[in-house]
Amino acid sequence: MAIADKLVLERQRHLKWRALDWLELALMLLCGVLCFGFSLSVTADIVTRTIGHPWLWLQEVTSTLFIYAIFIGTAAATRRNDHLYLTAISEAMHGTPRLIVEVIIRIVVLGVAFCLIWYGYQNYLRGFGSFRLPSGTPIASLYAIIPLSGVLIGLFTIEQLVNGLRNGFDHPEPPDEDAAHSAAATDAQMRVQP
Repeated sequence: MAIADKLVLERQRHLKWRALDWLELALMLLCGVLCFGFSLSVTADIVTRTIGHPWLWLQEVTSTLFIYAIFIGTAAATRRNDHLYLTAISEAMHGTPRLIVEVIIRIVVLGVAFCLIWYGYQNYLRGFGSFRLPSGTPIASLYAIIPLSGVLIGLFTIEQLVNGLRNGFDHPEPPDEDAAHSAAATDAQMRVQP
């Protein structure tokens, strides 16, 4: 099984366009790299401080990786319906009530995306007047990801809204392949034991 098959979820496929699968894959890979880099930089910061020779720039790297991971992860989670989404309410409903709730939820998420774009861009522009120490890098480098995340969240929300209105939001999910494989393995083990 290719890595793309593992990282791009088939769950709720009726709400996704295949043309954006590459973007979900790229975001998931980027999240992994950012989280690994964050962990590595925290570890290096601890080690350098413990030996008495701290690298002060590591704190800048750590905060940048952390902030970027949060906003990239939020966009990826929106595509996967894992974040910014109230599933318990909508999944308990069927028919017109579910359609109404699903649309309202996505309109709220679009509002959040718009705020991320608008206010994130304003913060980005203001960030050129403040600088991070010790590097002197404009703080705008931290804020650049916020409007980009808003654009991605908005794109994925529109994708779900269009496909949900076209295909319906209420689709039974296929059985989980991993659960089916583990159930089959357990069943085979039970047969082998005396």
